Amino acid sequence: MRQAAPPAIAGTIVEVEVHFTLVELCRACEADEESVVAWVLEGVLEPAGDSPGDWRFRGECLRRARMARRLAQDLGINPPGVALALDLLDEIARLRAR
Repeated sequence: MRQAAPPAIAGTIVEVEVHFTLVELCRACEADEESVVAWVLEGVLEPAGDSPGDWRFRGECLRRARMARRLAQDLGINPPGVALALDLLDEIARLRAR
């Protein structure tokens, strides 16, 4: 007796296939536009485009934006501090990967 194959699961890889506008990223990470713009100015997020209305964020920015929001909201860290904290966390991840 043959068992039926499990059903296929369909999905989207956010980091690769999705791009967000400023408004969409704000909704997805539950942050206000002012905070996201400040994080862009500090280099936390790197959108494509010349102005906030034209910005497009790669899917991988969602993870960083969520982390930035948590640092800012939960710990009260300002945008330059968020940038520093995320850089340090990235460095720790790189060192662990080695």
